[in-house]
Amino acid sequence: MINLIKNELIKIFKKKTIYITLILVLAFIIFTNVMYKYSGAQGNYYFEYSQEYINSLKDELAKLDPNEISDNTIYIDIKSELDIAEISSQFEADAWQRQIINQKLGTYIREKNSNEYGLEKDPEKVQELDTKIQQIMDKLKEEDWKYFAEEELKEAEANLETLENQKAIAVDKQQIASLENQIENAKIDKEAAEYRINQNIKYGADYLNQALTDYKTWAKTVNDQKQNLANFTYEEKQQYNTSVENMNLNKYILDTKIDINNQESLKGMIQNLISQYGILIVVIIVMIAGTIVSEEFNKGTIKLLLVKPYSRKKILLSKFITSIIILVFTISVVIIMELIVGGIIFGFDSLSEPVVRYNFNTQSIQELNVFAYLGIQILAQMPMLILLLTLAFAISTIFANNALAITISLLGYMSGMIINQLIILYNLKPMKYFVTMNWDLTQFLFGNLPYMQGMNMVGSIIIDIVYLVIMLIPTLIIFKKKNIKNI
Repeated sequence: MINLIKNELIKIFKKKTIYITLILVLAFIIFTNVMYKYSGAQGNYYFEYSQEYINSLKDELAKLDPNEISDNTIYIDIKSELDIAEISSQFEADAWQRQIINQKLGTYIREKNSNEYGLEKDPEKVQELDTKIQQIMDKLKEEDWKYFAEEELKEAEANLETLENQKAIAVDKQQIASLENQIENAKIDKEAAEYRINQNIKYGADYLNQALTDYKTWAKTVNDQKQNLANFTYEEKQQYNTSVENMNLNKYILDTKIDINNQESLKGMIQNLISQYGILIVVIIVMIAGTIVSEEFNKGTIKLLLVKPYSRKKILLSKFITSIIILVFTISVVIIMELIVGGIIFGFDSLSEPVVRYNFNTQSIQELNVFAYLGIQILAQMPMLILLLTLAFAISTIFANNALAITISLLGYMSGMIINQLIILYNLKPMKYFVTMNWDLTQFLFGNLPYMQGMNMVGSIIIDIVYLVIMLIPTLIIFKKKNIKNI
């Protein structure tokens, strides 16, 4: 058996196509890393208001008459957008001021224009809002971001006090429950504002500000969702878990000051290696498994193989094991290529950073070494890779057709996610036993809820084994009975 496997490997590595394929894989890895490096170097920017865009708004505005009822609302909207664009253009595209303009100043500008150009005009209100807008503009130009953070904290405290006073005099149970929910959200606003001030997190597009904004959003979402947790459907429980995970991951970023969402690094590339290069791995293993038997029949060399003192069962098994070895080899080569290319482009420093996941079993953050995490991901997706390999191998053996084996296997891989989405969308419960629903075990990792209720990792592994056996047994039977006299 060992000699058979050795001979099969020698035959594979004598082919030029394997080296050409690996060169193409290396080129793709280089291209992907360069693209990630380039996109990461661009930074995070807000919408860029070009002069052409501003001029187009002015042209549109010139065609409208605010005194006409049909034009009034559109005029106010375009005038407000123009005012925001002209103010924003005074600052760089990645300046923190852009966030304040979008979140706060825009509201005052729209309100001012409604009172100035609306059908019911209010000059006193316009003057009041003008003063407020000018005050904000002065602070923006002075780079005084803490002024806005302190204002945010004052608003949160005032809102919290108002809600608590309303709850104190409320008697209706439903109203009290609603106020309690609003109070929790107000506490989150206050917590976020205090954190910004205490930790000196300036507004802007950096990862800490993004984490703080996201934490506040997800924490409120969790608070709103858990009010009805006992009556959740399975899909709603999945959504709730997503909210809990995102809330805790963003809190981890704030607590540790580690940008775990940064994918423009070697750690990020290794962490997502299977999702990034999965298609390359599948193509290589399907090409090998889909031709390893059929080529012998097409070239007539199967006769030379069968005259040797080995049973057909051993010959077929050796070819299947060889395909598995090539699978492991391909994954190893892709990892090594990514380490070398990614290390040159990004540097190796990021490998010391942990991969962070929220574990629902322990209800806590779990830190993993990037290579340990990659190993878990590979093992979890190995059933899919082995089943696709087996499908190509079976078709190659049964029909002795290279193209058919490769095409069907690749179609199976590419359509798997679409099939799963349709099964979940239409809640086709009997289809939870279908192979594509069970061959990706990552759905069970870290206590996540699987695609459909009632699924579990042990059950999915058993289903994968059943499908594997269903493909291998007919393959072996047909191979043992194949007539080679006319080949």
